[in-house]
Amino acid sequence: MRVQFIVVSLISFLLISLLACANNPGTKKDTVTDINDSIIVGAERTNLYLPLLKNKRIAVVANPSSIIKQTHLVDSLISLNVNIVKVMSPEHGFRGKAAAGISISSGTDAKTSLAVISLYGAHKKPTAKDLHDVDIVLFDLQDVGTRFYTYLSTLHLCMEACAENAKELIILDRPNPNGYYVDGPILEPQFSSFVGMDPIPIVHGMTLGEYAKMLNGEGWLENREKCKLTVIKVKNYSHKSIYTLPVKPSPNLPNAIAINLYPSLCLFEGTVVSVGRGTGKPFQLYGYPNFKNYDTTFTPKPIASAAPHPKLEGKKCYGYSLCYYTNQQAYRKAGINLQWLINAYHEYGKSSGFFNSFFYKLAGTKLLSQQIEAGLNEKEIKQSWEKGLDKFKIIRRKYLLYTDFE
Repeated sequence: MRVQFIVVSLISFLLISLLACANNPGTKKDTVTDINDSIIVGAERTNLYLPLLKNKRIAVVANPSSIIKQTHLVDSLISLNVNIVKVMSPEHGFRGKAAAGISISSGTDAKTSLAVISLYGAHKKPTAKDLHDVDIVLFDLQDVGTRFYTYLSTLHLCMEACAENAKELIILDRPNPNGYYVDGPILEPQFSSFVGMDPIPIVHGMTLGEYAKMLNGEGWLENREKCKLTVIKVKNYSHKSIYTLPVKPSPNLPNAIAINLYPSLCLFEGTVVSVGRGTGKPFQLYGYPNFKNYDTTFTPKPIASAAPHPKLEGKKCYGYSLCYYTNQQAYRKAGINLQWLINAYHEYGKSSGFFNSFFYKLAGTKLLSQQIEAGLNEKEIKQSWEKGLDKFKIIRRKYLLYTDFE
C-alpha cells in the first residue's frame, strides 16, 4: 500500500507541475491563490468616468489588456457613444501582435476604423499634432510592476505630452501582479532610457495610477511640469492582494509564472543567456549552449508576434526550467532572485563577454555587474540596495492609493 501511495503522489505532483507550466494566462492553475473575484478594475467602473467623458473628444491609450470583462475597452466605449477620435498604442501594438522591441507603424484599426497612433515607432511621446483634436487622454494598460517594462515609460511620456498641451489624462487603474514587494537597485540618471526613465528600483510596488501621482508629485516630468490627472481606482484591491491577470499583458509574458519571474529573469536580456524567447515558455527558463550543469534543454525558434528572431536562434541551449516557481508568497520574502544570474555568470566560465551595455540600462547601474564580477554573493549585493530602497519607500508611501503590503 505504501508503494501505491508513493506512486500516486508522484503522478499527482507531475500533473500539477505540468499544469503550472501550461501557457494559459488567467487560469487559477497559474498561481497558488485563486483570483480575487471581488476586485473591480478601473475600466469596469464606468459610472465613475463616463460622466467625465461626456461631450469630450477622447484618445485612448490601449492594447489587448484594456478590457471590460471580456470586451475591449474601445469597443465598449463606442457602444456607449463615447466620442473616441483615435487610439494610441504602446510597445506590441493596439492588438498586441508585435514582438518586443519591434518598431510599430501608425495606421487604422480594421475593426473600428479608428486612427491608431503608434507610441513605439517614429515617436514614443504623443506630439502636439497627435493631441490637437483631443480633450482627454484615457489611459488603460496592464503593467507588471517593473521599471524596465515599457508601459511605465509610455505613461511618463503621455503625462509629459498632456502637461505640455494642456490636456487631461484619466487613468483607469489596474492591479499590479508584482505589487506586493519593492526591490532592486535605484536607477542612476546616466542610465535613463525607455527601459527605465525615473529614479526608482526595478520592482516599484505601485499601480500605474499611484505611479502617475508620484511623477506629478516628485516633479519628474520634463521641466517639472504637472499633468492634470484623474485616477479611477481599483475597487477592493490592496498591495497584499495576489492577482492573476485575465489577459497576458504582452506576447512573451503568457502566464502568472512568467510575470512573477520577469523581474529576476529580464536582467538576462543584457547578457549572453536566453530566457526562453522563441520557445513555449518565455521567462520561465534560461540557458546557454555551453552550460554543463542543466536540468532542461531548449532551442529558440522564430515565433510570430512573440520572437521573430530570438536570441540564440536555432542553437541548442542547456539550462534550467523554473516552471515549478509558482509560490507567489515566496516573492514577498525573497524579492528579486539574483542567484540565477550569479550562477549563470560563473557557468559561462569566461572572464568577459557575459554582460553587455544593455545590462546597465536594465539594472539602472554598472555596479551590479561589477559586484557579480567581483564575486559578491546575493546577500552582499542586496545589502548595497537597502539605503536606496529605504529612501524610495518613503517617497512611494506618499502616493499610495491602496493599503500597502507593509
